[in-house]
Amino acid sequence: MTGLDRPRRLRRTPALRRLVAETTVEPRHLVLPMFVADGIDEPREISSMPGVYQHSMDSLRKAAVEAVTAGVGGLMLFGVPKPEDKDAAGSGASDPDGILNRGLRALVQEVGGSTVVMADTCLDEFTDHGHCGVLSPDGAVDNDATLDRYIDMALAQAETGADLLGTSGMMDGQVAAVRAGLDAAGHIDTGILAYAAKYASAFYGPFREAVGSSLQGDRRTYQQDPANRREAVRELDLDLAEGADIVMVKPAMSYLDILREVADRSTVPVAAYQISGEYAMITAAAQNGWIDRRGAIVESLTGIRRAGADIVLTYWATEAAHWLS
Repeated sequence: MTGLDRPRRLRRTPALRRLVAETTVEPRHLVLPMFVADGIDEPREISSMPGVYQHSMDSLRKAAVEAVTAGVGGLMLFGVPKPEDKDAAGSGASDPDGILNRGLRALVQEVGGSTVVMADTCLDEFTDHGHCGVLSPDGAVDNDATLDRYIDMALAQAETGADLLGTSGMMDGQVAAVRAGLDAAGHIDTGILAYAAKYASAFYGPFREAVGSSLQGDRRTYQQDPANRREAVRELDLDLAEGADIVMVKPAMSYLDILREVADRSTVPVAAYQISGEYAMITAAAQNGWIDRRGAIVESLTGIRRAGADIVLTYWATEAAHWLS
């Protein structure tokens, strides 16, 4: 057996494994997605995402402080308006007194400067048809008319003091439009987290409950086909050329090959979103005693980091940050 390679020598003890670990997950790498809902006084659990809540304004502040104390790198906020406040143009998205902008101001006041406050810059929660843009008379999503709405939304969010705006609608030219709109209004320091590769995934189901989506049909005319890889590289290159400060792949776990390719090519930091369906699958399997919950969570986050993510959006951010401190 002389001369036999023995890689197991470096796996023999926890100390050795820690010493040679190639990938780490630290609290600073994690971003907590949060939901703030209009018209509620107490947090409301999302049935398909046990342990995740639609927050009231008070519980949003409390959860934000807990996350920041645990060391998370940032907070991404989604607004959930009352059904009666939705309309075809998603007017509530750009209303300074709409639920999302009120929530952003609350976060900036409570934890601004201690963490990175991020805003979801998309119309889908606010439209009565549930699409990420405004519709043309024939019912198709009107790309260029939607860009005007994104600019309005971005300006309202920038006024709240949000650090990063998450352009998630997958409209052509959205990063360039938002960047130009921000700069023209003097918001040159407000950054853009571009959803460069966002796929039309079946794993978004629980999220639609979380935001009270009104969607009829699907989003396949603007979100990417899960079969395509080269298309993601093209989208990445466009977003970089348009001025993205950070780029993101969504979902994460079913698209680790895309994440690796984006990370190898990107000249800016890369994020990945561990989405609602991924959360729900691990949670359900753990509740049934089929897998070790903590082990599966940490392994999944490690896999996303190993594939190239500098930043991971995950609903476990606060809990995992406590484990990883």
